[in-house]
Amino acid sequence: MIRKAEPQDITRIKKITEACARHMISQGIFQWNEHYPDLAILTQDVHEKTVYVFEQAGEIVGTVMFSYNMDAFYSDIAWLTPNQKQLYVHRLAVHPTQQGNGIARKLMDYGEAMAKKNNCLSVRLDTFSRNPRNNRFYQARKYQQVGEVYFAQKSPYPFYCYEKVLV
Repeated sequence: MIRKAEPQDITRIKKITEACARHMISQGIFQWNEHYPDLAILTQDVHEKTVYVFEQAGEIVGTVMFSYNMDAFYSDIAWLTPNQKQLYVHRLAVHPTQQGNGIARKLMDYGEAMAKKNNCLSVRLDTFSRNPRNNRFYQARKYQQVGEVYFAQKSPYPFYCYEKVLV
């Protein structure tokens, strides 16, 4: 079941992102670390009602943040659609013990359906260039790579920006 996150979910969401960070680091993928995503940003997301969770057997095993606001670091990207009404995806995470069970796909299906329902032109996101699994996942979902952004506090390597046109 997918639902909006509540304040009491923040601890579990943080544990999922920490487990994902450790799992990626163990595979040599330095996309997340002990500094990102931090508790402050996760708490802010939940209070802004932009976080959704995937519950299975009464336990939260996945999370994602959907926003209609474009972050400033995307301003130089040559997006496929004009900057009017888009859905932005951030911090998609599925607990490593549950990965490979289609949870990320269901969360993205949910977000894309929400974007269509709200007449968005497209869905936009970024993912680490050195995370081949994530890049294959978004490419298989028909997202097109449109540019790169850099986050010096995370990595010297780029994050690829992707967009899926909905109209």
